[in-house]
Amino acid sequence: MSECAQIIDVLKRNLKTRGLTYKDVAKRLGLSESSIKRVFAAETFTLERLENMCAAIGMTVTELVQMAANGGDKRSTLLTVEQEQLLASESRLLACFYLLLNGHSSEEIAKRLELNEREQRALYVKLDAVRLIELQPRLKARLRVGPVVNWRTDGPVYRLYEQQVKAEFLNADFQGTQAALHFRSAELSEASARILIRKLDRLTEEFAEFAALDVHLPATDKRSVALLMAFRPWVFSMFAGLQR
Repeated sequence: MSECAQIIDVLKRNLKTRGLTYKDVAKRLGLSESSIKRVFAAETFTLERLENMCAAIGMTVTELVQMAANGGDKRSTLLTVEQEQLLASESRLLACFYLLLNGHSSEEIAKRLELNEREQRALYVKLDAVRLIELQPRLKARLRVGPVVNWRTDGPVYRLYEQQVKAEFLNADFQGTQAALHFRSAELSEASARILIRKLDRLTEEFAEFAALDVHLPATDKRSVALLMAFRPWVFSMFAGLQR
């Protein structure tokens, strides 16, 4: 797929994520629905038209291009050890960073974490110092990473919260409409195992792509979710008691 086609594909997915139709976009741009359909079908986007299209759905051309790059978002998803050490040192700082990753405004963060302006600025200054965000005027923050972070399995955040996260996440019946738990155990060849691991890697990438698409949605239109994947050589301990 060409770079232009990737950009247009991400634009289409943004429309779908935001629940917008060609008719909705046409109305916002003062054009006919058939005109919008022709533009997408022929992929004839001038820079001005692309900018207007992005503005109509609440994003910038820069954000669109960043999402299209590398299948979703080109910004780094692996933090440095120093960055993780800072986040692990203060739970409120980690919570603030998490909310920023998910597109929450400064006003929403202040309300959610019950912060006054001085406290919130102090958190932003710390995040800016390690280049996780760029602190801007009027207490605005631009992310330098994200929107999905791959925590180091040997890093400070993972070590601090690993057991708590696993226990809390798995303490459910997974019976809701937006919940799923699948467990399978079998004997597989090395080749089959490698294929499954590649598929798990691709699912992780798709999770990041959806996060990038949804990060600009209003907080009322999304909810916090988590995806846990695990794969390793394993034998159920029950068999140990059956061996002679």
